[in-house]
Amino acid sequence: MTHKEILRLSIEEMPRSYYNIAADLKIPLSPPLHPATMEPIGPEDLAPLFPMELIKQEVTQERYITIPEPVREIYSQIRPTPIYRAKRLEDFLDTGAKIYYKYEGVSPAGSHKTNTAIPQAYYNHKEGVEKLVTETGAGQWGTALSYATSFFDMELEIFMVRVSYDTKPYRKTLMKLFNDKTIVHPSPSRLTEFGNKLLDQNPNHPGSLGIAIGEAIEQTMKTGSKYSLGSVLNHVLIHQTIIGQEAKIQMNAIDNYPDIIIGCVGGGSNLAGLAYPFIKDKIEKKYDTEIIAVESEAAPKMTKGQIGYDFGDSGQMTPLLRMYSIGSDFIPPPVHAGGLRYHGLAPTLTALLEQNLVIAKAYPQVEVFDAAKIFIQTEGIIPAPESSHAIVETIKQARKIPKGTDKTILFNLSGHGYLDLLGYEEYLQGTMQDHVANATDITKSIQTIKISN
Repeated sequence: MTHKEILRLSIEEMPRSYYNIAADLKIPLSPPLHPATMEPIGPEDLAPLFPMELIKQEVTQERYITIPEPVREIYSQIRPTPIYRAKRLEDFLDTGAKIYYKYEGVSPAGSHKTNTAIPQAYYNHKEGVEKLVTETGAGQWGTALSYATSFFDMELEIFMVRVSYDTKPYRKTLMKLFNDKTIVHPSPSRLTEFGNKLLDQNPNHPGSLGIAIGEAIEQTMKTGSKYSLGSVLNHVLIHQTIIGQEAKIQMNAIDNYPDIIIGCVGGGSNLAGLAYPFIKDKIEKKYDTEIIAVESEAAPKMTKGQIGYDFGDSGQMTPLLRMYSIGSDFIPPPVHAGGLRYHGLAPTLTALLEQNLVIAKAYPQVEVFDAAKIFIQTEGIIPAPESSHAIVETIKQARKIPKGTDKTILFNLSGHGYLDLLGYEEYLQGTMQDHVANATDITKSIQTIKISN
């Protein structure tokens, strides 16, 4: 039996800066628009929601942003994360590809989300913020922020998408265990005007990330606290690039630069985290790595949406972002990959898709779980349903690579699925449905995008 190949880094080798891809985009990003005036927003418009340091990171053109030492100290408890070679998966597929995965599920919260939760909590605490309000889909982000705020003795209020609140109960338990000052509400809720309106229309509303974001922002404004977001915005994606920077060092240590990089996409942060440092090389024409972004067919903003200015939330309270979207009022079907049930896409990732630096794929739920089962039985790790979207594309790519071909695939295993066993049980019982987004609903929802260009 061959030993498992594991690529590790020492704490001293952990990156000291984040990478900001906005500095290298050939076409500047379009500015966010104020929801009331439809004019470009300024820092003062974001100040009620975010601390000033995060606002600066959102708009900066600096290529590298220093990681504060207190953040690195906390990171050192969970990072650098390992890269594994999936040799048994390679053998099962009878492929010529070498398959590697960066495993972010080793973090205490179980996913990549801690990479931005920690600096967000730090910057808020540094500016005197005592309470954060946020949303969470499947619960990974809420768990990560609960973990992060515990280091700074901060309060945390979370609006969790109702379908995940009901089907992933132990996520709530984990959030409360990490931080005694954490409160978790199902979304939509009776705590906000927006939530009340939706529940009056449908008492069994499944919720969505767009709705939970709207409720969290309304509650933030009502309570005078600050808001924290787990994806989409540039400062969030910047923090995640510690993943890809580590991966470049790890792969360089074995003299192997990936030919294909794959990640799942909800808002875009985990794909960005792994891929953006490699895309920098692609922009500079040093390498021609194929970057593949994989979404759920329940929320196909990249493959069936359109580019335009749209709200980040269903309550239409956020600034409008120029992004791929299927419309902010679109309610994705209740798939188990709750973190992918989002209508929009990060503006930076939208720009990269426009410039053909990234390609998009979408898969239905059952096919994703088919791939996850293969991975479980070959690699011994239960992947999160979200991360399994990267696995299904990895398997498809590997099967196209014949023996004797020297090609390397690297994907982001962004989280574990040990708290997603209800979904796996449904899959094993044969009762799982694909829940593909309805084309008519998408067409209707897309019409709500305010400005299309």
